[in-house]
Amino acid sequence: MDLPFADEVPVSDSEDDPDDDVAIELDDDDDDDERDDSREEPAAAVPGQTRRTGRSDVTIDEADLRTPEMDLPGLTDDAELAAALEAIMLVVDEPVAELQLAQILEQPTERIALMLDNLSARYTAAGHGFDLRRVAGGWRLYTRPEYAAYVERFVLDGQSVRLTQAALETLAVVAYKQPVTRSRISAIRGVNCDGVMRTLVTRGLIEECGIEGETGAHLYRTTALFLEKLGLNSVDQLPPLAPFLPDDVEEVLDATG
Repeated sequence: MDLPFADEVPVSDSEDDPDDDVAIELDDDDDDDERDDSREEPAAAVPGQTRRTGRSDVTIDEADLRTPEMDLPGLTDDAELAAALEAIMLVVDEPVAELQLAQILEQPTERIALMLDNLSARYTAAGHGFDLRRVAGGWRLYTRPEYAAYVERFVLDGQSVRLTQAALETLAVVAYKQPVTRSRISAIRGVNCDGVMRTLVTRGLIEECGIEGETGAHLYRTTALFLEKLGLNSVDQLPPLAPFLPDDVEEVLDATG
């Protein structure tokens, strides 16, 4: 009987053993199960989300995804547009331009302007204690002048906060001579006005608007807040100054340079 040579004796190799193959396959399945178990760990509950049974993905309720913009009315009706404008007018703290309102409400500017005019006329005809005015290039609600005393009493509680006479005079010079330098204002008034100018700038009634080419001095002009306080749309609506000036005012101005 011939015996095989040593190098021909079958050697039990682990990678050829079927039992080992099965063991490896089982190990792989265990790893997969561990990965599946890790995916199935319950996530923290999120408001507005629902989870389906089994291994299905998490779904979100569409009703909770709605944003306020999705429920906005189309404003095709004039009554709805008027109501939207009134709501905005109640919260603004400075005049709002028609263009800005048109962009917010996504409506033609012409329609916005017409509706604002109609609202203003409606408030006036109804005799409300407020009206809608166009001032400083925009629109805003204001109390009516005939009730100003009651409003002032409520807001100030008996305390009057007014500009000094010097500040009023300086503000008048800026309003009628703008753009104007500090030295020019001081020359017209006959006194130094640096302190008063700082007060007017702090209160937002005047502002710098450039530099004079010859002297390099700062130029000043009135602000939109100035127009708003006076209820004007532009400085062109200021009352004429000529009736209040002396006859030799031109000579005085020429002398002051």
